[in-house]
Amino acid sequence: MAEQTKGAILVTGGAGYIGSHAVLALSDAGYRPVVLDNLSTGRRFLVPDDVPFIEADAGGPETVAKIIADHGIEAVLHFAGSVVVPESVSDPLNYYRNNTCTSRNLIEACVANGVRRMIFSSTAAVYGIAERTRVDEDTPLAPINPYGRSKLMTEWMLRDTAAATDLRHVALRYFNVAGGDPEGRTGQATPNATHLIKIACECAVGQRRHMEIFGDDYDTPDGTGVRDYIHVTDLVEAHVAALEYLAGGGDSVTLNCGYGHGYSVREVVAAVERQSATTLDVRIGPRRPGDASALIADAGRIGSVLGWRPRLADLDLIVKTALAWEKSLRSRA
Repeated sequence: MAEQTKGAILVTGGAGYIGSHAVLALSDAGYRPVVLDNLSTGRRFLVPDDVPFIEADAGGPETVAKIIADHGIEAVLHFAGSVVVPESVSDPLNYYRNNTCTSRNLIEACVANGVRRMIFSSTAAVYGIAERTRVDEDTPLAPINPYGRSKLMTEWMLRDTAAATDLRHVALRYFNVAGGDPEGRTGQATPNATHLIKIACECAVGQRRHMEIFGDDYDTPDGTGVRDYIHVTDLVEAHVAALEYLAGGGDSVTLNCGYGHGYSVREVVAAVERQSATTLDVRIGPRRPGDASALIADAGRIGSVLGWRPRLADLDLIVKTALAWEKSLRSRA
C-alpha cells in the first residue's frame, strides 16, 4: 500500500457497532483513525485509548472543520446515524434530522475544508420490497420506511455533490450485519438491539428470556424469512478497500455489501443453539408489515470494483464471534 494512503481518517459514529470495527480495521491497515461520536447510541469504551476521540455531533460544520484542520483528515467514513426501522416509522423527523440533515452538513464541511473522499454507510433498505429475491445495484429503489428513505436521500446528495465538486465517494449498501471482532476487541453493545443474531445470542446467555420469530408462513424452505448475513469484520474491510480504491483515482460508485447467499431465521436460531449448546425459547408471532420473504445481495460488483473478498462468510463463525462478545458484555455487568 502506498505511504500516502496511510493518512488520518475521520470516522463518524466510531463508538458504535460498525464504526468501532472500522476503527480497528483502519488501525490494522496502517491508517490513523479519528473518532467523532455524540454517544447517543455509541459506547466510549469501544474506542481504543490511543485513538483520538471527539464527543460531538457529526452534523456540526464548525466541529468537523476544526477536526479536519487539527488532525489533517484526508477522508471520512460516515457511520453516524439512526438505524431502527420501526423507530423511524414512529419518529420520522428524528431520522431525517439524524441521517439526512447530519449527512448534508457533513458533506458540506468536507467540501469546504478540502476533504475529497467519503465512504458512506448505506443500506439494502433502499430497495424496499424488491420483486426479485436477489438484488443488484440496478434494482429499482423503493424504500418503504423513513430509515431507508433517509439513507437514499444521502446517496442522492453525494451523487449530486460529486457531479458539482471534486468530492468522490463510495456508498456501500449493507445487508444484515452481524458478528463481532474475532479477537474480542469490540462488538455490538447497543441496548435494545433489533438484530436477529444479537437477540438470539442475548437469549443464549440469559439476557432475554425468549425471542420471537415474526412469521413462519413465508414462501421459503422452512417458512421463515431469509436474509443475507455479513460478518462485520468483512464489512469494514470493504470500507478499507473502498478508501484505497478512491485513493487510487477510482470514480464514485454505489455497491452492495453482502455475501450473495442467505439463511432463514430458523437456520440462524439453530446456529446459535449449536454454538451455545442451549435450547432457546422461541415463540412465533405475526409477520411484520413490510418484511420480504427473502432479500439477498447480488454481490458481484463489489468484488470486481474493489477487489474485496470476504474471509468470514460462515454462519456458525458469525454466531460464534457474536456469542463470545455477548458473554464478554455479561462479564462487564
